[in-house]
Amino acid sequence: MLTIMEVAVACIRFRRSSMPRIITSFLAFILLTWFPTPSVLAQQNASDRRKFLNPATEVSDDPRRTPMPPGPRGPDGSLVLRGGRIFDSTGAPARDGTLVITRNKILKILPPDATDWPADARVISVEGKTILPGLIDLHTHITYVDASSNIPAAISEADSTLRAVEKLRFYLESGVTSIRDVASKGEIPFRLKEWVAQNRIAGPRVFAAGQFITATGGHSTEGLPRDLVLLEGATRLASGADDWRQAVRDQFARGADVIKIGSHFSKAELAAAVEEAHALGLKVTADVETFYTQWAVEAGVDTIEHPLPRSDQVIQLMARKGIAADPTLIPYQIIFDQWGGYFGSTSRRFTFSREANLEMLRKLKRAGVKMGIGTDLILEWFRYMPEPYIREMKNFVAAGFSVPEVLTIATKSNAEILDMGDKLGTLEPGKLADVLVVAGRPDVDLDDLKKIDLVIRDGYLVIENGNVIVGRHVPVPMAGPKKSPGSASPRFPGLRP
Repeated sequence: MLTIMEVAVACIRFRRSSMPRIITSFLAFILLTWFPTPSVLAQQNASDRRKFLNPATEVSDDPRRTPMPPGPRGPDGSLVLRGGRIFDSTGAPARDGTLVITRNKILKILPPDATDWPADARVISVEGKTILPGLIDLHTHITYVDASSNIPAAISEADSTLRAVEKLRFYLESGVTSIRDVASKGEIPFRLKEWVAQNRIAGPRVFAAGQFITATGGHSTEGLPRDLVLLEGATRLASGADDWRQAVRDQFARGADVIKIGSHFSKAELAAAVEEAHALGLKVTADVETFYTQWAVEAGVDTIEHPLPRSDQVIQLMARKGIAADPTLIPYQIIFDQWGGYFGSTSRRFTFSREANLEMLRKLKRAGVKMGIGTDLILEWFRYMPEPYIREMKNFVAAGFSVPEVLTIATKSNAEILDMGDKLGTLEPGKLADVLVVAGRPDVDLDDLKKIDLVIRDGYLVIENGNVIVGRHVPVPMAGPKKSPGSASPRFPGLRP
């Protein structure tokens, strides 16, 4: 069967025949414009480079897929959650069963009466409770200031880090085991990502974008002096295609798992950023509106943030190209309630409302666009958790999704948008052990997500009876006398007691 491109080329070549040139040119134009080729429709895959990895190769548990030394990960031993209702987010209804975790992976799911688990396993009875995958929040800003912050606190590395650590705890206590942080200060999200992965602090997995890339006067910079934008540190101002490409490289060099860009920009700047990110193996998410959304979709970004205006044609193009949406209705609902509207922003020069945003969510659903759940909680709004996350889920119900479908979006779909669908998002053998136990039936009543009992992240039991677990440290034996007493530390030669 001929491809559309082959037919179009044939039409162009046929100009040499007796058919008038204008007719053949018009036919070729129609074929290429209205029936895009698979290469045009297919989303450029940021993970294409993974075909060069042998599936047996140990890699990092993030979208970067960096080869890692083989060896065990997670805590020693096994953990058994016995006798609960298992909602696995695969599309199957909840069923009774027992979940077995060994180190940081799900080992197996057993029938309710089976006892086939390692003899030394810790067994926790969860009868009457629901076991489900950890929730994922696709839109966070862990270093952003709260309402009480002054300028010195806002730009302080120490204060920014402490704010971030506090927010991580709130998300974890709310059953969120992974966050996609889409703009935070400097190195902070990357360092916290490592500390969480090493189980040195309590928090969800951090998948960080680093700085938000935009142009001078772009979103998040309106009305702020350039020097203050740079000092606050969560935004990377870029100008020109080469600088936008460099801005992507800067985030990648720090450890970015995703790249976030936002209007405004030129088409050349946009193309350079998307091309560079995809070449580096990272997805791109875009905070855009109106015609900038069309530009971003045409350029091949992977996700569009927020419910901001776009044409019906752009929504259809998103669906055809496989571009996801993270609608984030909840922050705008908070803004409408608390501030009366979104004022003073040159990147929000349009009329939008609670009703218009919900209708945008419905349009995306009708078009078949893959969607995820994110909260975008700025200022002190993280203190409202888990209510904002649950309300965002209820927005999806109001748009026509069932409660089990929304739970699947919050887990499986969110993991896929994160580029982590092969490792997170469902309860299946071999997946990473990010697991919740809820004292209720959240697949029936979303408000039951307020009853978090246990949270397991990467195989570690980090929330028990609703409380964060800070385990006692394991003392390290003191080293014996050195051959040359008083010598300096070999790693830090100038460091002496």
